[in-house]
Amino acid sequence: MITPEYCAMMARYNAWQNAELLTSLKAMTEADLRLDRGAFFGSIFRTVNHLLWGDTLWISRFDDGVGPAETDLTKTDTTDMTQSLGQWSTERSRTDARFIAWADELTEADISGDLTWFSGSIQADISKSRAMCIVQIFNHQTHHRGQVHAMLGAANAPMYTTDVPFLPE
Repeated sequence: MITPEYCAMMARYNAWQNAELLTSLKAMTEADLRLDRGAFFGSIFRTVNHLLWGDTLWISRFDDGVGPAETDLTKTDTTDMTQSLGQWSTERSRTDARFIAWADELTEADISGDLTWFSGSIQADISKSRAMCIVQIFNHQTHHRGQVHAMLGAANAPMYTTDVPFLPE
């Protein structure tokens, strides 16, 4: 399904896209970042916070590091992980570095078998293939950055390429 090389490439792609995204976010006013734009999480800032929250949760399942508590998601706000763009940038860089470090050490064995965790979404233990969970990580990142990219375009913010073939070496 996937390989360690694919995971390393996607971790680098994720970090690159988040750095590009930050450039656009810095060009916006605080009010523009927090304006409700009718997206699922409302604003650009709430959406990037949710993405950071999800990334931190998922990477903690794989690297045994610190992540958000597995709580009842009907009672948890996944969009308030950071309070400022500066704080978001710091946490985003830290999380991206975790993904790269994790992916760079992956072996075929690390991708095989199942991952079991307590799911806050369904309030129960769940077990799925590690490979599928890794695909979920990268799919979730791309999905929400796509939402943000659309909101940036509608706000006339600076745009950037999102195409994998342009990933810097």
